[in-house]
Amino acid sequence: MSLFTKLPVAAALAFAALSTVQAAPLSAEADAIYRPTGRGQGEVDEEATADARARFGEAGFMQRLLQLRSAASTGINYHGGPVMTAGTTNVYYIWYGTWSATQKAILVSMMQNLGGTPIYNINTTYYNSANVRVKNSVTLAGQHDNNYSLGKTLSDAGVATVVSNAINAGWFPKDANGVYFVLTAPDVKESSGFGSKYCGWHTHGGMSGTDIKYSFVGNASIIAPVGCGASGVTPNGDAGVDGMASVMYHELSETVSDPDLNAWYDSTGNENADKCAWKFGTLYTAPNGGKYNVAFGGRKWKLQQNWVNAGTGGCALAY
Repeated sequence: MSLFTKLPVAAALAFAALSTVQAAPLSAEADAIYRPTGRGQGEVDEEATADARARFGEAGFMQRLLQLRSAASTGINYHGGPVMTAGTTNVYYIWYGTWSATQKAILVSMMQNLGGTPIYNINTTYYNSANVRVKNSVTLAGQHDNNYSLGKTLSDAGVATVVSNAINAGWFPKDANGVYFVLTAPDVKESSGFGSKYCGWHTHGGMSGTDIKYSFVGNASIIAPVGCGASGVTPNGDAGVDGMASVMYHELSETVSDPDLNAWYDSTGNENADKCAWKFGTLYTAPNGGKYNVAFGGRKWKLQQNWVNAGTGGCALAY
C-alpha cells in the first residue's frame, strides 16, 4: 500500500499518434483559467476560475485573464510554486520487470552525462520566487531492480507504491531534491492509459512530511512502438530504450521546473517540455543508420526539444 498522501497524476507526455501534444483550443473555453493535467494538454481549473470571477467580477475577471495570458513575453508563466533549485538534482531508477545489462547501460549513460550539457542547460532559464535558477547538474544517485512486485499491470497508485516501497525498504533515501523514475519493461502495462493516452508522466506526493517527486516511463516497444517513438533504427540500437530516453528528458525537465504542478506552465496548461513535445529539430544519421540530434557521454541521442524561457521563448536543443 502506498504511503503517499496524494497522487495527482500530472505532466504526462501525450501519445503522439493521437495528437501532437497541442493545447486545448482556447476558443472552446476562452473565459477560463487553465492548469496542467498530466495528459498532454491543459484543462479548465474550475476552482481558480470561480474564485477569480468572485474576486474581480466578470469584467475584471476578463481583464485579469487577458493580463495573465500576455504577461510572459517568453510564452510561459510562473505561477508561484516551488522549483527544484537546490543544487544537483538526484535521479533514482527503479528497473521494474526484466532488463538486460545493455538496456540498462544506455539509460545509465544518459543520466550520468545529461548534467552540464547544452540541452539540459535550457532548464536553467527557470527560477523560483527568489530568482534562484535550476542548476545544470544531474546525477544518477541510485538504482534498484524490482522483479514485477505488483505484477505486470500497474495503476497510477501502483506506481506510487513501487516508489514508496523502495524508499521504505532503504534502497533509496527520502530525498526532497530527488526524482524517482519507475522504468517498466516492455511487457508491463500502466492501466490509466500508457500507449493510448501518454508515454510517461510525472507527479509528486507527500511521504512523512517530504515532498517526493516521481515519474513513470515505460518501454513502449510492444504496447505503442510508433506512438511513443519506440520503433525503427535508433542511435543506440534499442528502439524501446532510445524512445524512453526522450520521454525521460521530457519528464525530468518538467519536474525540475514545475515539481508540484503550480510553477511554470503556459495559459493553456502546458509545461515547458509539453510545448515542444515530438519536435526534434535538425536530425543527423548515426553510423548504424539511426537518427539523432544531440551527442554526449560518448553516445548519440534523439531527444525532443525543450522550451527556452528567455527572450521571446521557443523550442530548442541548446541554451
